[in-house]
Amino acid sequence: MCYYTQQSKLPKELTDFYNRNIDYTENVLQSNFINGFSYPNLPIILDSKPDMISTDFTWGLIPTNRDKEFRKNTLNARVETLNEKQSFAPSVNKRCLIIVSAYYDWHWNDPAGKSKTKYQINSQDQELFCLAGIYNSWKDKNNLKWNTYSIVTTKANQQMTYIHNRKEEENDQRMPILITQKEQNNWLDATNNPLEFSFPNYNPLIIGFPII
Repeated sequence: MCYYTQQSKLPKELTDFYNRNIDYTENVLQSNFINGFSYPNLPIILDSKPDMISTDFTWGLIPTNRDKEFRKNTLNARVETLNEKQSFAPSVNKRCLIIVSAYYDWHWNDPAGKSKTKYQINSQDQELFCLAGIYNSWKDKNNLKWNTYSIVTTKANQQMTYIHNRKEEENDQRMPILITQKEQNNWLDATNNPLEFSFPNYNPLIIGFPII
């Protein structure tokens, strides 16, 4: 799964890299370690505003029929069951790209996970890259609007199967879908089936290295 990321760039570096303006530069989160369970605002690109980097969406999609406590369950969304899950089906055609410079996972060095090695995973081609996402807008009982998103995951490739080796998830290892620059517009185009971006149909190069 994907619960921890990195976004190491300043607003100016983001705008230069993606050739897009940012809606609120003061909201850009820059951190070497971002915990999804803090429900942060990561910079994203929306299908509805593809020429802008948006900063007012928090991690953890809130479905229309739920409250914000539910978002701890929706940091990730499985690409294979997007259309089947009540939480995600209404957002299948609301696509976004989550901008990161890395994400993190832990390799278990023993069956119980008492000893773990932290891995940082980067794109082999780019210093910044995007993860596939879906999003929703929800209003609470005070009519306050919450913009939220989930990172879409797929079956792990060979490298991530080694890193993401928890015993209870054996034969069900996951990884976020990394969207290359060439494929960004294709992911944002809702006429394209999300499964076209699942492993092994789509397998961009990544590099993972242990952090000692």
